[in-house]
Amino acid sequence: MKPNDFKKPERLDREVVYQSRWVNLYKDTVKFPNGYVIDKYHLLDFEREAVAALMENAKGEVMFVRVPRYASGTAEWEIPAGGMEMGESIPDAARRELLEETGFTSSDYQLIYTYYPMNGNANQVFHIVFCKAGEAVQGFDENEVAEARWFNKEEIRQLLKDNKVVDGFSLTTLLLWLQS
Repeated sequence: MKPNDFKKPERLDREVVYQSRWVNLYKDTVKFPNGYVIDKYHLLDFEREAVAALMENAKGEVMFVRVPRYASGTAEWEIPAGGMEMGESIPDAARRELLEETGFTSSDYQLIYTYYPMNGNANQVFHIVFCKAGEAVQGFDENEVAEARWFNKEEIRQLLKDNKVVDGFSLTTLLLWLQS
């Protein structure tokens, strides 16, 4: 069988559990290619894709933000990231998120990777972008970000070693950056 030569699972029924502008929760009945049926397949539906932007300055340092997270009860260092607006391009979303979360302009966007972080139960799409730092033109959004600062490669390696980067978006981004 060829890699793309497969039959997709088929949705037979859908019950809406919850809907919002951020995320929807559905309870689907799904029939798999082998005939197996799951009556209560819970699916998190994200209408908007997301982008993480690793911004590097002329010294090779990377900008991090500390964001208080309600769901995990943490405020660890992260790569700037967020949901894309409808119709927004990946570079435009990276530019907007960096300006909002760090106050810096940015340029030279390179899409590095696109993936599904929870493909077993969610259709969320994440894009990872590398770019260059411009100049600080405003402060960061204090309603969202508690702190922003540059980290050099040694500090980043130590953060990873000490288990201080705990979100999947940042971990994936940093591991791709470190291998490049």
